[in-house]
Amino acid sequence: MDINVILLAVLILGVTGAIFAVVLYIVAQKFKVIEDPMIDQIADVLPGANCGGCGKAGCRAMAEAFVKQGNMEGLSCPAGGAAVAEKVAAILGCVAEASDPKVAVLRCNGSCSNAPAKNHYDGLKDCAFANSVYTGESGCSFGCLGLGNCAKACQFGALSVDPETGLPVVDEEKCTACGACVKACPRNLIELRKKGMKNRRVFVACRNTEKGGVARKNCSAACIGCGKCQKVCKKEAITIEKNLCYIDWTKCVACGLCVNECPTGAIHAVNFTPVKPKPKVEAPAAEAPKVDTPKVETPATPKTE
Repeated sequence: MDINVILLAVLILGVTGAIFAVVLYIVAQKFKVIEDPMIDQIADVLPGANCGGCGKAGCRAMAEAFVKQGNMEGLSCPAGGAAVAEKVAAILGCVAEASDPKVAVLRCNGSCSNAPAKNHYDGLKDCAFANSVYTGESGCSFGCLGLGNCAKACQFGALSVDPETGLPVVDEEKCTACGACVKACPRNLIELRKKGMKNRRVFVACRNTEKGGVARKNCSAACIGCGKCQKVCKKEAITIEKNLCYIDWTKCVACGLCVNECPTGAIHAVNFTPVKPKPKVEAPAAEAPKVDTPKVETPATPKTE
């Protein structure tokens, strides 16, 4: 082969490669994204759990949202809490918004004792699947299925299923209120509520909207919508809709009046000190009326001489 042909081929390839390199460089410069270094700084102080509790795809997406907005208005990391909020605010050069700490609560009291099993479920151990094909072992289509999707979704070990009651238990010390358990429950039985003063909370542990008699056939602790709790609430925090009571935690002052009034025990009071019953004071026995006994004179004994 002629050496000139080879050299020409090499030259053409070289020129073509150089042209493509220049084109790629120009395109890269035109479309390059300069990332703010604050994104990395904020991403480093976020928990890194990628739980989605903030509403973003992950912690880095949340960091990008912080930097893009330039402040913390309307943005918060529930998993990080106040400590992380202060660090993020320091990086952004703004003031962290104060927010009430929240915790997950289970709005169901259908335990094995309150809602005895009428059948046995032997299908896929997944709440979402079971909910689509099954009412529940107790027959309540509103109650907890107890298959633990919420516990599996929690990345902080704050949820576990109690084998005795069959219901999830929330460890409020570990709960970050990320909301992963809320999304995992197909029956919307988990709610994020304000922890409250001294960690005291009052809420209706039921989601059954059936009429009272029907609801109690499957669960003795079901809300029957009787309205007694609503009548004693002085803050108008309780509403009744579709045979079910709901306590608005933004209005509730945790006075406990509704708890004592609920006839089925559907209202739960968390972290309240049990009230000791007052000792019974027995009334003093009534004194018998005094009766004047007539004096009987003894006849004098005659003297003998």
